[in-house]
Amino acid sequence: MNTTYGRLWVKGDWNGFFGLFTNVLTNLMVLTGLLLGVVQLPASIVYTRIIPAAGVASLVGNLYYAYAAKRMAVREKRDDVTALAYGISVPHMFIVVFLVVGPVYWTTGDGVLAWRAGMAWAFIEGIIEILGGAVGPAIRKYTPRAAILGTLAGSSIAFIALRPAMQMWEAPYIAFVSLAVIVLSWFGNHKLPFNVPAGLVAIVFGTILGWVTGYMDFGALRQSVADMSLALPRFWLSDLIQGMPAIAPYLVTAIPLGIYNFFETMSNVESAATAGDEYNTREAMVVDGVGSVIGALMGNVFPTSVYIGHPGWKKVGARIGYSWATGVAAFVVTTLGIMPLLLNIIPLVAILPILLYIGLVIGAQAFQAVPKRHAPAVVLGLIPWLANWGYGLVNDALSAAGTSAAEVGFGTLTDAGIIYEGMGALGEGAILTALILVAISVFIIDNDLKKAAIYAGFGAVLSWFGVIHAGQLGFGAARGSALGYVLFVLVLLGMSRFTETNTDLQETA
Repeated sequence: MNTTYGRLWVKGDWNGFFGLFTNVLTNLMVLTGLLLGVVQLPASIVYTRIIPAAGVASLVGNLYYAYAAKRMAVREKRDDVTALAYGISVPHMFIVVFLVVGPVYWTTGDGVLAWRAGMAWAFIEGIIEILGGAVGPAIRKYTPRAAILGTLAGSSIAFIALRPAMQMWEAPYIAFVSLAVIVLSWFGNHKLPFNVPAGLVAIVFGTILGWVTGYMDFGALRQSVADMSLALPRFWLSDLIQGMPAIAPYLVTAIPLGIYNFFETMSNVESAATAGDEYNTREAMVVDGVGSVIGALMGNVFPTSVYIGHPGWKKVGARIGYSWATGVAAFVVTTLGIMPLLLNIIPLVAILPILLYIGLVIGAQAFQAVPKRHAPAVVLGLIPWLANWGYGLVNDALSAAGTSAAEVGFGTLTDAGIIYEGMGALGEGAILTALILVAISVFIIDNDLKKAAIYAGFGAVLSWFGVIHAGQLGFGAARGSALGYVLFVLVLLGMSRFTETNTDLQETA
């Protein structure tokens, strides 16, 4: 074996590590905040069961993807292979909190039952993702690149870039310094003095400013030090089994969300291929599903997936080491009880510019890696995600006010300029909706109307069963949207027939 290729650590891995690990750390901080602050789940469950299991899942996946990258580097005799990044699925953090763990806890007041239900949910999501490995490669083969990257761009902008950008403006005197370092180094390619990794500098400077300006609290830090304790992960199979009955009312949403998860992985594998690293789609889906299953068996409630951002990590020089190092660091932080301490040392706002960077890179890639004529189709792929984001924002605001859209009245919301029902219908199943709409548009642009009609037909079927454009599965769940897609099919086939006839007449003449 040629040891020149597939080195386990190179200089650029420092940038990748501080970027990916802070991404993983940010997600752990956010999900911890959601479970403790929003759901108000007991801290003992969060810190001793859920967080350590999330660390195990991160370790398993990142070690495997480091191995896969080394295998590719040796096989292809390349020294520029970048491993896939892996961790907790960001959209699923909010989905699990607000659709499973939260409702069960708020209804029953039983924290253990809510945790068990979350474990069962994550387990089922993992199984669905493993099964997705059977169809993922075919979907990737017959779907235009613009469709896959377009829906990925929408996801990255809505869930990776928008929220961090807004949070940065809550403390811009901290965030702007970190942002300046990231933009100068990772976008502008300016080397920092002594070649210090930009991710580390951004976090250190932001942390210093957070403490100097009084943004951080010494009292909270002292308490977190006192609360530190070892939390070794273990298997909780019987608890997972006991959680199955609790999620029965929520299973109608598990299938479309499981489909969403394997599409997320498929899109990110395509993104890596665009950047030059062609990984096996089926293998990635199975690995992600196995990671979710192992995590669930050990107490994790959040499904895992390949992360958005491969082109960004590749651009800053990351190769193989950043992946395994992130997995190890996440495992150490979550099992040694360091999470509460980190939450009170590093200002979240100092980390957010790194997430914004990833969102921008992925959004840009969707336009840079496809033909220019497909750009309007890519823009169309952003819209369902923005609708999804806005719909969730409105629902969260109404919930915080102790009410709901139904109580306020859909007409009242419409009169206030909030197109609530249309926003919800467009945003439900955003990853599939965006993919279908972009694919239809690309084939129309390329004058392949029959293929466009096929994708419109897929849209009709998925709408009819509620996978897209509906809040739940059901026969005829989104019949209005299904009818719309059927009419779209008829228009496309009619125009295709007219074009063929017209062409034949011109050739005859």
